[in-house]
This record gives sequence, structure tokens and C-alpha cells, in this order.
Amino acid sequence: MAERNRTALRISLVAVMTAVVAVFTLIIRIPSPIGGYISLCDAAVTFVSYAFGPLTGLIAGGLGSAFADLIGGFPQWALVSFIVHGAEALLVGIIAGKDISSVLRRVVGAVIAVLIVSGGYLLLTTLFGLTVFSEALLEVPGNIAQSAVGSVVGLLLYSAVRKAYRGLDAIRW
Repeated sequence: MAERNRTALRISLVAVMTAVVAVFTLIIRIPSPIGGYISLCDAAVTFVSYAFGPLTGLIAGGLGSAFADLIGGFPQWALVSFIVHGAEALLVGIIAGKDISSVLRRVVGAVIAVLIVSGGYLLLTTLFGLTVFSEALLEVPGNIAQSAVGSVVGLLLYSAVRKAYRGLDAIRW
């Protein structure tokens, strides 16, 4: 494939996956105790990272979740979501590597996702003054549940898409 076509494919893929993350984030939102919400964001973020690699995951996961916060009426969370879900996607994609069939890599990726999401929101919401530490602690169980369920759903979605579309690994970068 010519480099120009590959670049166009990557840009298009990142744009579409950013929209997918935003839609997954907005489609179901359960209010949380301190004014945020629990969503399916992590399912889309982990799917994108497994399917298309850490760079696509970083951009789509970070931008998609931030756009969802901006569009969905939670602009104060957009920067935190960008950092947390971008980092989650990057690390899950790196850990998964090209050998996504490895059970150990999948388990480690899921654990990392849980740690990044729950720890990232706890740390950054306090650091950025969005809430006090004691209130941010109330979010931890919901964030753990969201990222754990999201990791499993994202992996199941990836497995189904990979089975249906054998050429998926060729566009991972």
C-alpha cells in the first residue's frame, strides 16, 4: 500500500474510532456521587487499542472521551478524561502488542486499565481541584467496575470483529 494511502487510512481510522469512543461514552451514562458518570467508554477504548494499536487508541481514546464530556455537559472533566483514557489506551495497546491472543497480556492489560482509570481519576480530579480527595474516593468503586467491565466487553468485541474480519491485524499500528 502506498504511504499516502496508508496515511489517509490511518487518519480516517482515528477519526472514526474517536467518534466510536464518544458514542460509547454518551450512549449509557449512570450518574456518580460527585457529579461525573459511569459509561461504556472503556469498552470502546480497549477495543480500539486491541484492534488498532496503542497510537490509534491514545488519540481516539483521549479525544473521544474528552469530546463526549464536552458534548454531554461535563466540560470540567474533559481534560481529565483525555489524559486518563488516552493513557489507558496507550498502555493497553502496548501491553497487548501484536500478540493479542496471549491470555497473560489480556489479563495484564485489563488490570492496567483498571489501575489507570481508577487511580487516574482519583489523582487528577483532586489535583485539578474538581473535587476533594475524600469525595474522589467515592468514585473509585464505580471507576473500577467501569474499567473492568469495559476491558472484558472491549476484548469480546475485538475477538468478534477479528473473527469476522481477518484483515484487521494488517491495519494495526
